[in-house]
Amino acid sequence: MSRREPVARATPQVSNDTATYPDAGAAAGADLPGRAAEAGEPASVAAEREDALVAAVVKALGETGAHAGSVFLRSRDGRSIVLTASCGASPSLLGGWRLIPVNSPIPVAAAYRSGRTIHLADAGETMRRYPQLAVALPYAFGSASVPVRAGQESLGALAVVWAAPPGGAGLSRAQLRRLRAIANRLGATLADLRARGGAFAYDATTVPIEVPAPTAPAVRVGLFDWRLDTGAVVADDELCAIFGLTPGAFDGRADTLASRLHPGDRVSLRAAAREATADGRVLARRLRIRVADGYRTVELWGRVPEAPGEGVRTHLVGCVLDAAAGAAAVTAVERLRDGLFSLAPDGRVAYANRSLEQLLGVPVPELLGRRLWDVLPWLSDPTYEDRHRAAMVSQQPTTFLAHRPPDRWLAFSLHPDANGVTGRVVPSAPPHSPHSPHSPPGASGAREAPGEATAPAVSGSGHPAPGPPPAQAAPARLGAIYRVLQLSSALTEAVTTDEVCDVVSDQLLPAFGGQHLAIYVIDGGRLHLLFHSGYHDRFLHWLEGKPLDTPLPGTETLTSGVPLFIESRQDLTDGRPAYSVEGIGAWAYLPLVASSRPVGTCILGFDEIHHFTPKDRDVLTSLSGLIAQALERARLYDEKSALAHGLQNALLPHRLPVLPGIRTTGRYLPGTSGMNIGGDWYDVIPTGGGVALVVGDVEGHSVAAAGIMGQLRSAVRAFVTADHSPSAVLAGTNRLLVDLDPGLLASCCYIRIEPDADRAHAVRAGHCPPLLRRPDGGTEVLELAGGPLLGIDDSSTYPETRLDLPRGSILALYTDGLVEERDRDIDLGIDDLRASLAHAAAGNLEELADQLLRKALRSPHRSDDIALLLTEYRPG
Repeated sequence: MSRREPVARATPQVSNDTATYPDAGAAAGADLPGRAAEAGEPASVAAEREDALVAAVVKALGETGAHAGSVFLRSRDGRSIVLTASCGASPSLLGGWRLIPVNSPIPVAAAYRSGRTIHLADAGETMRRYPQLAVALPYAFGSASVPVRAGQESLGALAVVWAAPPGGAGLSRAQLRRLRAIANRLGATLADLRARGGAFAYDATTVPIEVPAPTAPAVRVGLFDWRLDTGAVVADDELCAIFGLTPGAFDGRADTLASRLHPGDRVSLRAAAREATADGRVLARRLRIRVADGYRTVELWGRVPEAPGEGVRTHLVGCVLDAAAGAAAVTAVERLRDGLFSLAPDGRVAYANRSLEQLLGVPVPELLGRRLWDVLPWLSDPTYEDRHRAAMVSQQPTTFLAHRPPDRWLAFSLHPDANGVTGRVVPSAPPHSPHSPHSPPGASGAREAPGEATAPAVSGSGHPAPGPPPAQAAPARLGAIYRVLQLSSALTEAVTTDEVCDVVSDQLLPAFGGQHLAIYVIDGGRLHLLFHSGYHDRFLHWLEGKPLDTPLPGTETLTSGVPLFIESRQDLTDGRPAYSVEGIGAWAYLPLVASSRPVGTCILGFDEIHHFTPKDRDVLTSLSGLIAQALERARLYDEKSALAHGLQNALLPHRLPVLPGIRTTGRYLPGTSGMNIGGDWYDVIPTGGGVALVVGDVEGHSVAAAGIMGQLRSAVRAFVTADHSPSAVLAGTNRLLVDLDPGLLASCCYIRIEPDADRAHAVRAGHCPPLLRRPDGGTEVLELAGGPLLGIDDSSTYPETRLDLPRGSILALYTDGLVEERDRDIDLGIDDLRASLAHAAAGNLEELADQLLRKALRSPHRSDDIALLLTEYRPG
């Protein structure tokens, strides 16, 4: 990725110079994994990979008792993890989670990034730790996500979901251990398959493997092999059980089976044998088998396999189906006046009785294989789809009322298990009527869905309030809601333009399957490239410097405020060569407008033809407004921050003095929160007979703190130049700060070195003690006599401490930002710094300073700024 003005990577200057480091937190992350191979994968390897994915997700459900599980694997570009297999929950229920950016605040992405198990026992813990997930899926469920790893490499993550009442304990340690073992075995298998030529090329086009949750068979099936000429039968255990025979006691004779039939059906069995001989098959021959209280009807199906050289058909193989219970259930259901239906896990209707047809006013054939909210306009509001999702995710029953135009109200109740939902529909009086049914307490297994704010009003009992039927426009779906929530939340945390651009790139490209992103901003009436991600240079520069009235798609989109979507090269118009960029197959031009003022243009590029659904267009249009607001806010912040940093940099020394026998180097590292400015400073001041070393810290992180820092630095310089003693320097500086009365305190450490005597005099005001590394490598914390912080009392005194300074030794002065961590004693941080100074194998002072700051540079969250001053004493 690159930007129009890349962030400078500051490096130390030559000896005795000052180096200032900008925020380097973004450099702390590890590189993303490389791209996987895309071609030449053996078919056997692909089949083994699919088998391994299915086995892992099914075993995960069996070991944990969860009702849904999924496997996500790393995308080819490393930006996302992609849903590759699921069991017990249709991918359509996951909404926007089929392809997840790796840096998303979602448990499965966190498990992939961190390599650690993320266990959320119930909805309460989910809300506390992952509020964005809880807002998008406000249901009563628990989850566990574990990384899928091969050695130190993260390949993806495995997640399971279970119904979790409030306060549930979640999975046991043993279950979590077994879940991790399953994921580790999957990772090892995938790595082995990759070594054998497997192609791991997952992206937005990947179709996940869907496996139904394990369940008891609804139909009993017994298999047989019948020799028609001899009457010998080979039967499996299930067929013996259907006929009421003990498997081990069956003598293998057809007559024995016939003896278990209704007398009238023995003739039918012989007729089936003759039919098979003549026609080569038997279809749905009904037989009645004797049971304790009567007879059960079964069906005989079979065929005669053709064998070369056989002129007479003597061999029948087939099965006996015991579907009597299912048929009886269907007959019983059809007698009811209540509407009953069955939904598959993805919400499609698998069965509906005739009473439902009458209640909904739609023929059953039109319902089968479709979702109710797609067929019935008055159920198209996201509220109703969310009720189904709530039932499936929480595995708890839920109820709601729906208004069928013009004046009919229907009460729906949904009863889920891992394999789908059984639903019941009955007529109802309007809401709030004294005769209307109300849901029993606790009947609904989910909180209200986020989409219900724009749905028909819902009462506290979960019933829609009276009013006109819902609008029949295309409804928003969970994926769209999630994208808006996710990006808006991430943009809220982004402060600078760099952070905003990174968020947009990390969220938009994986979410919509794009490969290229460019953000142009308006500066001086022209468009200038602020950010890009991708690998086609021509995609980047054709709008650079163009006036807003230039007839190009990026400018016309901005001036009109209307997004432009180009799905293929066939959509290109004549006379606009800028459209045609080699290697780009589709484009989306999004105007960035904040408070009715154009800010810039965001362009998404796709390598192949890309179809933008109406939902995609609506979501991208909504997101462009969020991006514009965040970008405008960030640009204002950057301008203010630049002014503040300019002030601070002007107050810090730009070059340290060159002194005989004394080498010095300084570093300043800003914090990563707020305006990234503070009151830390350092200075090296030549004196008549030596040199004065100063490090100080004004409390706070603001322009005021930086201004006070500049005044104190000037005051210390003035007192040193006037040849005051170290104690007098701090006493005078203290009185000045008290007189200024800025409401801020400051700490300071001052050491004056006398080269001719190999000694120094030190004094400190509430500051961290300096460190001394001796020529033999021994390093100690110098416990100096000290006085109070500057700015408390104008009569404070600051006693001096005399130090012996061996030739070849190194002094380290620093501020507390280098050694202080939350929930950790600062003395431990000081001792860590002492150990680092003692064991550092630096060739010179510059390398030593870099080594001491290495940990701080890698930390993305520094609450305080840091000043460091190193001095090597080597006279002669």
